Amino acid sequence: MSKSTAITLAMTGASGAPYGLRLLECLVKAERQVYFLISTPGQIVINMETEIKLGAKTREIEKNLSELYSAESEQIKVFAKDQWTAPVASGTSVPEAMVVCPCTMGTLASIAAGLSSNLIERAADVVIKEKKKLILVPRESPFSSIHLENMLKLANAGAVILPPNPGFYDGAKTMDDLVDFVVARILDHLGIEHDLVKQWGK
Repeated sequence: MSKSTAITLAMTGASGAPYGLRLLECLVKAERQVYFLISTPGQIVINMETEIKLGAKTREIEKNLSELYSAESEQIKVFAKDQWTAPVASGTSVPEAMVVCPCTMGTLASIAAGLSSNLIERAADVVIKEKKKLILVPRESPFSSIHLENMLKLANAGAVILPPNPGFYDGAKTMDDLVDFVVARILDHLGIEHDLVKQWGK
């Protein structure tokens, strides 16, 4: 897998694990190198919302996800929250794009403030400073003025704020259809072709 087409996918503790996991599946299918980051609350949410058991250690998570999505050897690379030697922590090997899906308001606020207190926040900071694409998928509802101010700050810095609001005009019949609608929008912004939903007017 080429580092030039690498995507960082981070999952945090907001509800919406199916979005992040479906996106991971699609990125693997698109033959992208995926740098996978997950917070401890993110792991808890996956256990609550899915039947997938990731494991506790990075190597175990890497192995389980690779087997689940039939990834090539080392196509999915998992890094710990304090693994500062990870390629995503440096602008010299910054990936093409980063998606935080789902994104908690705490993570969003930390990224907006440039705190970089863990690898997810640092990776996002690197993507912003290197002027690569950052997509944040915040699930909180409703948004407070603080949330909106943080989103505006990040949008002004070039980030894409993409709340997981599925449309119903495509004839969605199942929860999987609704998940695919949101993931399709993320893939569109990453410039990755897909067949999850029909294009408008076609």
